[in-house]
Amino acid sequence: MSKHERWSELLELLAGAGRIDVDDAATALGVSAATIRRDLDELAGQQMLVRTRGGAVAHGVSYELPLRYKSSRHASEKQRIATAVAEMLTDGDVVGLNGGTTTTEVARALALRAGGSRDGRGRRDAAETSAPVFTVVTNALNIAGELAVRPQVKIVVTGGVARPQTYELVGPLTAGVLNEVVLDVAVLGVDGVDPELGLMTHHEDEAGISRLFAERARRVIVVTDASKMGRRAFARICGLDRVDVLVTDAGLPSGMTARLTEAGVKVHTV
Repeated sequence: MSKHERWSELLELLAGAGRIDVDDAATALGVSAATIRRDLDELAGQQMLVRTRGGAVAHGVSYELPLRYKSSRHASEKQRIATAVAEMLTDGDVVGLNGGTTTTEVARALALRAGGSRDGRGRRDAAETSAPVFTVVTNALNIAGELAVRPQVKIVVTGGVARPQTYELVGPLTAGVLNEVVLDVAVLGVDGVDPELGLMTHHEDEAGISRLFAERARRVIVVTDASKMGRRAFARICGLDRVDVLVTDAGLPSGMTARLTEAGVKVHTV
């Protein structure tokens, strides 16, 4: 296991429990206690956690991992979710993407679809035409960076102030751009989905921008792995009445599908 993988696992354990013990973490990761101590010291040096005697604790009540450390969590589930979403879209769609690991996978799936052959009804391969297959509007710098080199995807980036943990642009400049566009589909990544409260994320500025994505779209697709289902986070994005489809993996908690369906959300599992 590489250092990056160990750090991702340690931070995931910390996000779930709020604290970790050196010996327990060493057993869980299959490495020595000395290795865990060094990892925790280095993470503390980056202000990712607070070292304690025998372990570490999270900085705050609502613990948010930087995107670079979340990328390996539930990776295969996120890739399957992204592929399913790409198949739901129509050529020519204007697609809004907020930031996050799952929406990043959706962006990659869109690029692959846009670069491949059409569906067999006589339309040309995207490589044979200069017209973009999709227009993507995003406030995520990493998504914009990946799609900017794809000629089959027209990329529109909002302005705003960058948040270093998620690479998302937020603030009045971001809202100003979104207020001037109309989206066919908004694909939203979230930090929590609750049948009563709806969609949530850790940061209030990001919640406001994601809410605006939903308001500007004709259809809203929520993408999240099953670990976020039933989980609450600090800032509410919107209620389930704004959601048309939720795409998640087969680990959905028992009874959750029925509750979401009752709320008018179509649930698609991969």
